[in-house]
Amino acid sequence: MKLLVTGGAGFIGSNFIHYWLKNHPKDQVINFDKLTYAGNLENLRDIETNHNYSFVKGDIINAAQVSQVMAGVEIVVNFAAESHVDRSILDPAPFILTNVVGTQVLLDAACQAKVKRFHHISTDEVFGALTLDSKDRFNEETPYCPNSPYAASKAASDHLVRAYHNTYQLPITITNCSNNFGPYQFPEKFISLSITNLLEGKKIPIYGDGLYVRDWLYVEDHCAAIDLVLQKGTVGETYCIGIDNDIENIEVAKKILKILGKDESMIEYVKDRPGHDRRYAIDSSKIKKELGWQPKYDFNQALSMTVKWYQDNQNWWKKLKKGDFEKYYEKQYVKR
Repeated sequence: MKLLVTGGAGFIGSNFIHYWLKNHPKDQVINFDKLTYAGNLENLRDIETNHNYSFVKGDIINAAQVSQVMAGVEIVVNFAAESHVDRSILDPAPFILTNVVGTQVLLDAACQAKVKRFHHISTDEVFGALTLDSKDRFNEETPYCPNSPYAASKAASDHLVRAYHNTYQLPITITNCSNNFGPYQFPEKFISLSITNLLEGKKIPIYGDGLYVRDWLYVEDHCAAIDLVLQKGTVGETYCIGIDNDIENIEVAKKILKILGKDESMIEYVKDRPGHDRRYAIDSSKIKKELGWQPKYDFNQALSMTVKWYQDNQNWWKKLKKGDFEKYYEKQYVKR
């Protein structure tokens, strides 16, 4: 089987390529990536000589490039996206171009190529926010109510994917996942930033009161869920992926501090970001019941594994936190 993985040099995409080639060694995987600041071919250095893996540099908003790379492809897995909420607040335009226009270009090419499946990776952020005192969880029937430019751009792309299924009969599936963490995550996201800051002797920046709640999903468990959807999922359906592990940001920070033997003086509260969603939580009973998915790792185990990975791979992330990243960090994290 021949797969096109868009955004395969990014965090989740590169983990998925590793996962797929390990579990489906006879399949061919094409990695199509623009190599923005968050795309890093070093994520895939250990498989670059695999004869079933190839890399093509390109932009999903370029129709000619997309049409060419999709020739002969049976399955498309679309990870390509601008994904950092904070950056979408600073500059929404790239998010609209990549996440909306780029998805439409991919869908057109997929129709023309008559692919057997177009799988679209989305987020729980399209559903908006839950209150801290609520026991509600997002599920596949939750109305969309995005609150950030990033979330709005992903919501639009989800609607496009469904529209192409209903209008053009393109065989699609969608997964809406909770916050991912694990190896190869660019160190701007909360967990990767917290770990790397501590390893540099810097404090963990915490937005607002630190009581924002997320459902953290280890990236390997996410990849396994996508695999199941591709093999057993019903065409046209959406599946929510989370591990029912909603936890406050401040508690995540304290767990990381404990693993690294640091005290709470290494926490620094900073000015909150605009439109900050209070709580996310996912009901993943559909994918568990219909496809038999279960997460392999609990949060504490996966968090310890992730901390160790960043300890063991400091050459990978230290170079990413220089130059433009330092300017972004100073602008984004302002002391209260």
